[in-house]
Amino acid sequence: MSDRAIIDWPAWTNSAPGRYVLEWEQAQLDRVVSDIFGYHALQLGMPQLDALRENRMTGRALVLDAESGASAPYVLPRTLGRGASAPGGRSTVWCDLLDLPFEAQSVDLLVLPHTLEFSRDPHRLLREAERVLVPEGQLIILGFNSLSLWGARQSLGKVAGRPFVPEAHDMIAFTRIKDWIKLLGFDLERGRFGCYRPPLLTDKWLQRYQFMEPAGDRWWPIFGAAYMITAVKRVRGMRLIGPRKLKKPALAPGLAPVAAPHTRNEH
Repeated sequence: MSDRAIIDWPAWTNSAPGRYVLEWEQAQLDRVVSDIFGYHALQLGMPQLDALRENRMTGRALVLDAESGASAPYVLPRTLGRGASAPGGRSTVWCDLLDLPFEAQSVDLLVLPHTLEFSRDPHRLLREAERVLVPEGQLIILGFNSLSLWGARQSLGKVAGRPFVPEAHDMIAFTRIKDWIKLLGFDLERGRFGCYRPPLLTDKWLQRYQFMEPAGDRWWPIFGAAYMITAVKRVRGMRLIGPRKLKKPALAPGLAPVAAPHTRNEH
């Protein structure tokens, strides 16, 4: 397979390196989201991953960018068109990801799988995430690590016009993400790196370097090709006394958004 054949997202996720990364990310998400509780959880973009499949909240939804439509980097798989529902029968919400149609402090968990890398304004997207999350709500971010063999391969490939991974903009370094979320009042709860094998194109060669997974996790953990960050929204000066008082949910049981233009909720 040539480099050119895997630079668009749907083809890349079906390629050997794409499957390799998605399997690692799915395993990390399944482990983390199962222990996060609340009422409403959202996954912004990337329907190729089922980020919320192990989460037990009643209001779970996949939120997709209506502005970009089918031409977005996150092109929907054939089984998930505008007339279909998200994995697991969850609702699908179409909207502008930079202007989420949900009330402030109404979401308990927000997952951004590579969403920042494709956003035209990642700072604004993070501000929207901070706005809709409840105090002590959790934010999970997944991305490609620029400080890795894959990051070096991508930089060289972009110069030659043959990028390795499908990203619309530059990779966002793990350290930059940490700074951004800290400025918004988040506390970093945990960071995890993975995928230490070289940027190779076939399953055969990726399997030959399987020994690098435990070695990388032990000796050079910050150089994994992908990372996952879990952060908690803190509200300074707030004290929780007694049982939490619940306001009227901002979203319906099916996680329908509040009234806003260009928004569609499907079941």
